[in-house]
Amino acid sequence: MKHVFLLLFAFSVLGQSPKEKIQVTDLLKIKTAGKPLVSPKGDQFIYTVTSIVDDPDKKGDFVYQTHLHLGNLSTGETRALTSGKNSISSPVWSPDGSKIAFTRDMGSKSQVYVLDLAGGEPQAITNVPFAASNPFWSSNGKEIYFQSSFTLKEFIVDSVYNKKGMIPSWTIEKPMHSGISKKAKPNPNGSLEEVRAYLAQNEVDKKAKVINRLNFQEEAATTSEIPLPALFKTSLTGKPELVNNPYQRWSDFEIAKNGIYASIPADSLAHPDKVLDSYIGMNNRVFYQKKGYRMSNLTLSPSEKWLAFQEAKSTGVQNATLNIISTSQPTSPIKVSFDRVITQVKWSNDENTLYFTAQDQGGVPLFSYDLNSKEIKQLSTNSEGILGFDIASSGFIYAKTGIENPSEIYLKSSEAEKRFTSLNVEWLATKEIVKPIKHTFTNTKGQKVDYWVMKPTTYEAGKKYPLVLEIHGGPSAMWGTGEASMWHEFQYYAAKGMGVVYANPRGSGGYGTDYLAANVKDWGTGPTSDVMKAMDLAIAEGWADTTQLAVTGGSYAGYLVAWIVGHTNRFKVACAQRGVYELSTFMGEGNAWRLVPNYFGGYPWEKTTKAILDRESPYSYVQNIKTPLVIFHGENDLRTGVIQSEMLYKSLKVLGRDVEYVRHPGGTHELTRSGNNRQRIDQMLRTYEFFSRYLKIQ
Repeated sequence: MKHVFLLLFAFSVLGQSPKEKIQVTDLLKIKTAGKPLVSPKGDQFIYTVTSIVDDPDKKGDFVYQTHLHLGNLSTGETRALTSGKNSISSPVWSPDGSKIAFTRDMGSKSQVYVLDLAGGEPQAITNVPFAASNPFWSSNGKEIYFQSSFTLKEFIVDSVYNKKGMIPSWTIEKPMHSGISKKAKPNPNGSLEEVRAYLAQNEVDKKAKVINRLNFQEEAATTSEIPLPALFKTSLTGKPELVNNPYQRWSDFEIAKNGIYASIPADSLAHPDKVLDSYIGMNNRVFYQKKGYRMSNLTLSPSEKWLAFQEAKSTGVQNATLNIISTSQPTSPIKVSFDRVITQVKWSNDENTLYFTAQDQGGVPLFSYDLNSKEIKQLSTNSEGILGFDIASSGFIYAKTGIENPSEIYLKSSEAEKRFTSLNVEWLATKEIVKPIKHTFTNTKGQKVDYWVMKPTTYEAGKKYPLVLEIHGGPSAMWGTGEASMWHEFQYYAAKGMGVVYANPRGSGGYGTDYLAANVKDWGTGPTSDVMKAMDLAIAEGWADTTQLAVTGGSYAGYLVAWIVGHTNRFKVACAQRGVYELSTFMGEGNAWRLVPNYFGGYPWEKTTKAILDRESPYSYVQNIKTPLVIFHGENDLRTGVIQSEMLYKSLKVLGRDVEYVRHPGGTHELTRSGNNRQRIDQMLRTYEFFSRYLKIQ
């Protein structure tokens, strides 16, 4: 009996062994499900899974791999359909459900592949000298459409797809430009035409960039090229043919039986960078237009009776509205009264209901809109995020993020929700997960502000812990338990013995246009009061050490971190990531420069606007910054621009302040979300290590 007791005791102790805390390298374990798509027959569904794996070409590094998976709605079984180092994207069913088209990453030029479910390997159906993307089938299943793009210089001289020698109707804004003779040979010592041909060849050979366009900054490099979106179609065995005139620069489209609906720039004569309005066109005529607005996210109903689309003012700060218009009488669209950022739209088969997801109060719930009653119903909670969905015979199938798990596929019927995948279930079962608690307060404008508090993983009543205030970017982003990008970072800091508090201050998405625009001409003081109030309310719970406070954030939040430490010394340590710190120089340096006129009402050369920009720039208060600060910026980040962080760092260094500056070679603005995984880990660890110099953390 004694031995039996000891054996039972041992099993009991093993069964109650404590779970592990989240580690920084757990970032590499997270798998992410893409949007599921139900087969035409309704019995199966496809989805993608993105994993982080060892880089086969570089030891110690990691790469993303995305592969296609197939699920059975009846049995719940799932299996991978593709594998290997070449990722796939944008899978789509053929009309009869027998095949799946997708694009496969083949280096710099992705191509369209088709997989026959009857057997065999995926077959490439394109071999074009440019990247193919977003394939979709014709209604008869005999052809596949796909997207690509040319540059202006490429298309003008293209002998295959521009046989007629089409030229743009809009000006290329090259001063006194008379063109280059195609007969002239490059010669630096020749005639003027030969000199021009020589200079043009230098551009081709990447020896010079001649910039004449306004939007010359991409995410990671400057460019003189003007991209021309192109739509192609191809049979499964034939050669692709160009469907549209690339000079029209379609930004979105839907293919109907009698033509193509497309979102097209409203002015065909002005340079594309200068045209912010767009209209919906159909077969070279205006289908729907509204001056001062742009149209996007076109979605045809199954019978093509209705066209849903989003409409937003071309300038300023506001949410787009969801509209529904009759394709036979496109005069007065039905406006869906819903003031949120809508992320995906799907028609019911009977066309009586429009389903959509939208950012709302920290979550991304699923909604329905009844065309007859005009009633909107919320079908899932604000505590989760539906990140891609489709309609199944018994309900909905979707990729979801939540507190306990950053990504899985679920099927929801009227009875219950069933989890189909186990992408993260196994490794998470061994981990201690901290659940954020949601709270609300009323700010100085009378608006309700949501905030979330996470206690440290090792929390014990009666003890005091450091607290880190996390701030989101945008400024129109939204955080909450239905947003997946910060799941790991929040859990990691909690595991390191820090409490975490985060909020959606005025200016955030997910709360309507009035809330979204509540920080216009007030990027600093108002939002600061909101995030600081959230922190103070977390402190009021009694477990946070007020002498051990940290603040961190990226992009607009990098701005707000610098603003905060320039106005208060409450924080022991701070971290500003890829931020904007001087708004006048941001106007010239960042490709997100339109935030300046949209939020501050004008341009730096205008006296009134310049005064506002100076008042709202953290750099104007740099001499007040006494808080130890670590500054991060991706070396190739052109969304905000690295001079922003260089100015802040140099100034603090001249002032003799505690400051450290970290640049990540090759890093862009998306480094912490989808960048190099060693750099993602590096930034998190460097932030933790810098905080540890000043805080009493593990």
